[in-house]
Amino acid sequence: MLHLRLIVPVDSTPDVLRLLEDTVGTAHLVVLTGAARDPQGDVVLCDVAREAGDRLLAELRALGLDRTGSIAVDHIDLSLSRRAEHAEDAAPGEGVDAVLWESLTDVTHEESTLSVTYLAFLTLATMIAACGVVLDNAILIVGAMAVGPEFGPVAGICTALVRRAPRLAWRSLVALVVGFAVAMALTVVFALFMDAVGLFGADALAAARPNTNFIYRPDWFSFVVAVLAGVAGVLSLTSAKSGALVGVAISVTTVPAAANAAVALSYGQYGQARGSSEQLLLNLAGIVLAGVTTLLAQKAFWAGQRRRKVAHPERSSA
Repeated sequence: MLHLRLIVPVDSTPDVLRLLEDTVGTAHLVVLTGAARDPQGDVVLCDVAREAGDRLLAELRALGLDRTGSIAVDHIDLSLSRRAEHAEDAAPGEGVDAVLWESLTDVTHEESTLSVTYLAFLTLATMIAACGVVLDNAILIVGAMAVGPEFGPVAGICTALVRRAPRLAWRSLVALVVGFAVAMALTVVFALFMDAVGLFGADALAAARPNTNFIYRPDWFSFVVAVLAGVAGVLSLTSAKSGALVGVAISVTTVPAAANAAVALSYGQYGQARGSSEQLLLNLAGIVLAGVTTLLAQKAFWAGQRRRKVAHPERSSA
């Protein structure tokens, strides 16, 4: 269930209440007349089934409430109420499958912002991966994958393409391109420093490296894994199962590929640098393709759910 806290201008309260009462899947409607001070108006509280939330939020925005008042949404972890159970049963589909597009856009907007913190995490992840490359240490590679924040901008690109949001797409693309450029440039400097103090060496990079040579040898398996990880990543975002994102992060060879390319460039091994760059681009392309396809499939699925709800309203009430 979702909990909505609305600040509603007094003249809009009847329309908002009518909308909430007519929306299948709502419960626990509370009106606090004149309780809001900034902005002034009424405070309206209600709970709504997650699967009915996206449609309701869209209709509240159509009433202009996001401009004249306020819409706040919280996730309810526990609700002991028969009315809540009936509301969830009446709403079409399953809550775990529902997509809150407004929430997804907000999350990806935040995660795809080019910030000092984002650059720091991506740079540190790339440097850790650089150590793993030189030492041929798979554990360091996995750790670097988990630290890297690059899935946020990739998810932002997927969301922007589906929602046709050019500003979000541009913001995400800038964060992705600039982030990797800065991280790789600083990792080149890091590799040169490590070489100067005798901790890195060209021989280690040119060795067989059985545990990490896949990083600069892209193949079809790289693309397949990226596609599968992209599907899992988008599903984890839309279903609010953020724990799965860790598994997604350590499934794709993005940060390690950037690290290997940076170290290879510092030693003039352009063949490895080219292969690593191809691996990076292949993984990013696979994730974006899978992410967009998954979001489109979810969008079509819920459109079908709503059409069946309109065509057979008696099934939900039964």
